[in-house]
Amino acid sequence: MLVDVETVGLSVLLGGAGTYLLWRSWQQRKHRLRRLALAEKYSTSFQLHAVQGRPRLVVNRPQVGDLPPGEQAAYEARQDERQTQYEALELTIPLTAEPSEEPATEEEREDELNLRLEWIDEFGPPLNQHAAVVAEEEVGSGVEVAEATEEDETVIETRVEREGGDSGTVQISLAWDDYNDLDLHVFCPSGERIYFNNRTSGCGGVLDVDMNVRPVSDEPIENVVWKGNAPLGAYKVGVHFYKHHRKRRTKRTTGYTLRVVTHGRAKTYKGSIKYGMAMQMVTAFTLAELEK
Repeated sequence: MLVDVETVGLSVLLGGAGTYLLWRSWQQRKHRLRRLALAEKYSTSFQLHAVQGRPRLVVNRPQVGDLPPGEQAAYEARQDERQTQYEALELTIPLTAEPSEEPATEEEREDELNLRLEWIDEFGPPLNQHAAVVAEEEVGSGVEVAEATEEDETVIETRVEREGGDSGTVQISLAWDDYNDLDLHVFCPSGERIYFNNRTSGCGGVLDVDMNVRPVSDEPIENVVWKGNAPLGAYKVGVHFYKHHRKRRTKRTTGYTLRVVTHGRAKTYKGSIKYGMAMQMVTAFTLAELEK
């Protein structure tokens, strides 16, 4: 009986590839379960008021600084992988224009809007691919969990109101103080992601304020809100540095304040993000019924 050497070789190759993919999938699942167990171990929780007679609980995932040194090193390794992927996908928008001290004209603003439409046509799939990797993270990026000052509350509420945004049972607001364009990405319990190219989710969340795709303000705000009864499940909040607008002393590093409100209770995070940096998983939390 003659043996087709090429056929045997191909079978061995395919078999080896299949075995490798199964092993890789098992490793990824094992690491994800470990991260989830670790996140649950270091999470904090508090009870909210009852909704439809059922008491609710919010569980806040830890920041990387809350973890033991060994786990912090593992987090940094994952962050390096995310950064490498981000750069390989070429998601950083190249700098083109020279810095300007003048406010943007209406024509320049329209140009920026058209550029983003063109950018998402080309880079939408790579951005989704990167966001899927970021969404696997169960630990926050190491921002400062700050006491919400009266000034912070006033700034965020004033800006949301100024732009016609709403408040609700769950409200996530991102504020910063320059002309750069930061984008809020909220990963919903339904598995959807709310961001500028998907403003309304099937589970009721809405991005009702999206600013600085055109550099219109050095006091911008973005706002995602569930006005009705927010769904139970896991929420994750990412921040992406979409574009560095070279305007009025606007630098390549932008500080921001993120406020998360769940059923009237607010939690504030302060951080910064650099131009060319991978999307940050700022924080994650879970809404659950108390008995669960």
